[in-house]
Amino acid sequence: MTTQIFMASTLYGTATLAAALDSGCFAPADRRVLLVSNNATTPETSPAVHEMPGFGHLRSRFDEVVSWNEAIFPFHPGAWAPRPDDIPLFERYLRLLWNIGDDDVALAVESIQVNPALAVTEIFTDAPVTVYADGLMSYGPTRNKLDQLVGTRVERLLHLDLVPGLTPLLLSEFGVAPEVVPTPAFTKVLAELADTGAGLPEIEEPALLLGQYLSALNILSAAEEEALHVRMLNGAVGLGHRRVVFKPHPSAPARFTRLLEEEAEGLGVELTVLDSPVLAEVVYQRMRPAVVIGCFSTALLTASALYGLPVARVGTETLLDRLTPFENSNRMPVAIVDALLPEPADAEAVKSRRPGLADAELTELVRALGFTMQPRILPELRPETERYLAARLDDRTWRYFKRKRLTSLGLPGGIPAQLGFLPRNATVRRVARTARSLRRRVGRR
Repeated sequence: MTTQIFMASTLYGTATLAAALDSGCFAPADRRVLLVSNNATTPETSPAVHEMPGFGHLRSRFDEVVSWNEAIFPFHPGAWAPRPDDIPLFERYLRLLWNIGDDDVALAVESIQVNPALAVTEIFTDAPVTVYADGLMSYGPTRNKLDQLVGTRVERLLHLDLVPGLTPLLLSEFGVAPEVVPTPAFTKVLAELADTGAGLPEIEEPALLLGQYLSALNILSAAEEEALHVRMLNGAVGLGHRRVVFKPHPSAPARFTRLLEEEAEGLGVELTVLDSPVLAEVVYQRMRPAVVIGCFSTALLTASALYGLPVARVGTETLLDRLTPFENSNRMPVAIVDALLPEPADAEAVKSRRPGLADAELTELVRALGFTMQPRILPELRPETERYLAARLDDRTWRYFKRKRLTSLGLPGGIPAQLGFLPRNATVRRVARTARSLRRRVGRR
């Protein structure tokens, strides 16, 4: 007997699994179990995947649905992992709890580098693993160095073709083969969800703004994120749109829309704020937006690649500068969106949907950035990164790299080796601090 366990924490991820199953990406099994995990900061106040509108359309692909939160209660899925000595005990516990018995188990998980996916993978020690990626992070390097006993069990990486021609770096250090989930199968699954937005207003071809709740990730402050939404609104108005729909992140507080509503009233714009927790792709199908504007949401690429909608990005340059540490896994999605998509001010590029970089140029950038983010995981990329930086660093590409990072790695663009003592010299640092202080004082006058 064989049991396949599919772990999902989002409706989008579940739709990806459904499309993969419909396409025959998984071998036949005696039993297919969907393991849902609610990774929200406070799971008790947020709906889990199987409680969201539209899940019923996806449920038929699985024989049973079980909850990871219930299995490890009262611990949080993102914080709990078994102690090494307890792993055999927890495997017996889960096999009993989920009626798996002595079945051969195969796993399909997302974000294997962190819990809860890592915990599940470690518990079922003999199970072959498929990693599926439904977002732009799959194009970046593995964020943490995986134990060999985990990484060598990963057989393949399933991903959506959000950036045609670009190959994911995720898990490439283990020689994992990327495999595309067919786009027609995915859009067909999303079409099944088109009628799930029962509370959606009937608005045709508005400008759609996408919120991400970046302040929860400590990337922006709450005030900065509200200001970012206002910039999106002004961008839509600049493109000539007077009907605007804002889709906030499901976890964002209601107050995040107040400044936006005030700005819309001042501009004479008809603003609608969606309060129904539906996928952005459902909104695409129901409203067919004239333009989609966001920061670095994966939904920007699904709008462009899967639905052929005009898209624009706002705030990516600020985030590239603000993200810390440099290896922050959000850096790659931000860089890809920044490199490919235009700002609202470039109306012609938005209208024509012309990509900012050609396929080959984007591939070179992604691989070079991937090495600078995780040089110990991807050491084989060093020679081509050196060639890229020596030839391609200019006013446009400098935003993706940091001189301090390049210096620490001894790469082109960093401080020359003979001047490498400067950042560490106490006198030099003191002079630099004094200069910055004087500049701030002059700026305030």
